[in-house]
Amino acid sequence: MLWRKLLVPLTSIVLVLSAPAGVNAASASITAPATVSAADFGAPGPYATTVEVGAVTTLYYPRDIARSDRRHPVIVWGNGTFAFPVVYRDLLLHWASHGFVVAAANTPQSNLGVSMRAGIDLLTRRNADPGSVFHDRVDLERVGASGHSQGGAAAIVVGADPRVDTILPIQPGPLANINAVHGPALLLAGQRDSIVFPALVRAFYNAAGHIPAIYGELRGADHFTVVGGAGPFAAPTTAWFRLHLMGDQTARAQFFGPACGICADTRTWSDVRRNTRATQIPAATP
Repeated sequence: MLWRKLLVPLTSIVLVLSAPAGVNAASASITAPATVSAADFGAPGPYATTVEVGAVTTLYYPRDIARSDRRHPVIVWGNGTFAFPVVYRDLLLHWASHGFVVAAANTPQSNLGVSMRAGIDLLTRRNADPGSVFHDRVDLERVGASGHSQGGAAAIVVGADPRVDTILPIQPGPLANINAVHGPALLLAGQRDSIVFPALVRAFYNAAGHIPAIYGELRGADHFTVVGGAGPFAAPTTAWFRLHLMGDQTARAQFFGPACGICADTRTWSDVRRNTRATQIPAATP
């Protein structure tokens, strides 16, 4: 495992220099999900994607956003310790292919969430700028926060921001307080994670009785399963954000109701728990 710990920061430095620059230029409408079947959350979405590497934030987004007929929700991302956004490139591009604008903090020390909040600020400015490709194409009323390891803890920290509607921490480190989070949470752990033990993630879940919270433990996953590829994290994370930020009701039954999809999928999940507030949410909208 030691070589993997060393490889993460080294790979980050090499790959960030080769990440393609994004486009830059101008553009109108409402948040509405492109059609995706319930089985396809782990498959690439309908949008071609591009990347723009900035000083503080790297943006992953639909390539033709300037000509889009809708506003696109936002996901802010925090990296693990010593890592950079390009390490998580596959996952972030996967979300962008489903229509999200992902603002990934470039910092390898994200715990305070400052750079993640700066991503929301950046998109607020770009959305208001008539000369930007993001002009009037970003749905700033629908913002989610996610991240891995230290960045997972940062997603919990940023969840206290009134602009953030939901959080999805992946194997979050312990330096956060979930009591100030005001939106629903999906907390993901790895069954074989020897760095952020599943019990640490469950501690956040146990403390989240004031919000709808779900704990999901991915079978066989270690701390680096999400690094270098979206893997088993692609489908559930995409479904969660499509539901909570796009209103995609095909994703709802994955998490809510008596026959919730992830609850029944024991091949993918070694443990799934839903608190009282989560179990009270129906599988279908009333």
